[in-house]
Amino acid sequence: MEEGRKGLFSRLASGLAKTRNAVVRGLDDIFSGPGDVDNDFYDELEETMIEGDLGARATEEILDRLREEAAEKRIRERGACRELLIQTIKERMDLGENAYEFEEKKSVLLLVGVNGVGKTTTAGKIASQERQSGKKVLLAGADTFRAAAVEQLREWSHRAGVEMVSSQQGADPAAVVFDACAAAKARGTDLLICDTAGRLHNKKNLMEELSKINRVIGRELPDYFRETLLVLDGTTGQNALEQAREFKEVCDLSGIVLTKLDGSAKGGIAVAIQAELGIPVKYIGIGEQIEDLKKFDSAEYVDALFAKGEGAEL
Repeated sequence: MEEGRKGLFSRLASGLAKTRNAVVRGLDDIFSGPGDVDNDFYDELEETMIEGDLGARATEEILDRLREEAAEKRIRERGACRELLIQTIKERMDLGENAYEFEEKKSVLLLVGVNGVGKTTTAGKIASQERQSGKKVLLAGADTFRAAAVEQLREWSHRAGVEMVSSQQGADPAAVVFDACAAAKARGTDLLICDTAGRLHNKKNLMEELSKINRVIGRELPDYFRETLLVLDGTTGQNALEQAREFKEVCDLSGIVLTKLDGSAKGGIAVAIQAELGIPVKYIGIGEQIEDLKKFDSAEYVDALFAKGEGAEL
């Protein structure tokens, strides 16, 4: 593992320390405990995994596969199941190639999510990362419901060195997106990132607002690839899963961003979301720095979660 990648892995492992301490230590106690691989063993695993926010469905599917593997290989010792469990979780989380198509073509990235999940920060970090990779990026402050969102996004536009289109509080979000689409065409923008408001207390209004925004984008930038990412606060565990379910009802989600995992013991929710909803996690946030918003790699994530040694604090 080259030095740069080793440093990234170490940061990821460190960022997942709270989840590891809450979940993996409990699993390791079971693997190192007395007794054979029997029903009691699987019951203990099930309880620990569900308590660790891996979700009932994901836990059931993972343990069903683990039972099959253990039976096929005639494994009787608990400790021998640890690596089997790790591989099974990796397989369950891998929904195929998590393509970042928006990086390969002119694209519009629509960020949705309730207030306080880190949506605006995510928009700024992606803008900064993509600009650093040579893209011409434009930010659109379409969260006109919350005045602080526009100001926060403007700060990020300055930090990232990208331009921004916005309007006053209370303006029509679709009108802001219309102006941003016009600016994107005029400036030859590679990536337009739209920060939207997310108010789940009235799903009908939210659906109408997002539908209107999507119609504007489709009409004004018909040749641009579309990506809709739902931003979720990783510290909220099962509440994040419920938000994902509700947003899935009102818009066509192409991926998930899980933020604040460095402050959470609920990192297992990444497993639950993919198992329950079939929506890939595409980014995870493990810190405040721009580089701490990372593209999601299921194998790397699970390895970091179960890591021992550097950055693992085990």
